[in-house]
Amino acid sequence: MIDWVWIADHLDVLAFRTLQHLYLTAIAVVIGFAISFVLSVWSIRRRAVYPPITALAGVLYTIPSLALFAALIPVTGLRSLVTAEFPLVAYTLLIFIRNMVSGFDTVPRDVLEAADGMGYTPARRLWFVELPLALPLVMAGIRLATVSTIGLVTITGILGDSLGGLGFFIFEAYRHSFLTETLVGAVPLLLLAVAADVILVRLERRLTPWSRPVPSSEGPPIAIVGT
Repeated sequence: MIDWVWIADHLDVLAFRTLQHLYLTAIAVVIGFAISFVLSVWSIRRRAVYPPITALAGVLYTIPSLALFAALIPVTGLRSLVTAEFPLVAYTLLIFIRNMVSGFDTVPRDVLEAADGMGYTPARRLWFVELPLALPLVMAGIRLATVSTIGLVTITGILGDSLGGLGFFIFEAYRHSFLTETLVGAVPLLLLAVAADVILVRLERRLTPWSRPVPSSEGPPIAIVGT
């Protein structure tokens, strides 16, 4: 049975934990995106580095978060932001790199040659030709990384009260066998993930209007009946 009185008494804590969850998510996604962008551009310029980069990112992606926490705690401390963020950033790399490189690979070769023929420098071609055309897949990677990171931030609750986000309620509910606290952590977590995905989908549509299907200008077929 849900204890509504307990929920009303803890709305301020819920607001704080929600903002903390978003803060931890934003740090991981922004840092992961920045690192991945540099590695992706390097990969499309030097194809030989792409397999080892994705292999390393794949290894980091497969390491359980609890194992990474255990390895980092002796170095960075139990309640350090670095301890919480390192696994979160590491889990975004494979998603970002694969989507970015795939997006850059979709840019037609003749478009690149036309940009070179117009005198574009490599940097100018990257920002004004390649990146805009790769944006649909880049945005797909941002959506996937953001939603998955929102879920993974929950695990940071094991590091203590200062880094728990909404996972704080879930771990506390487990300790006290309190269903209401579980729901207070889980339901907002689900809503955050859905809201983030919807917002990013709309942002993608605004940034890539050319990727939308163009409605046909032709009217419906007209049946001709003979006399």
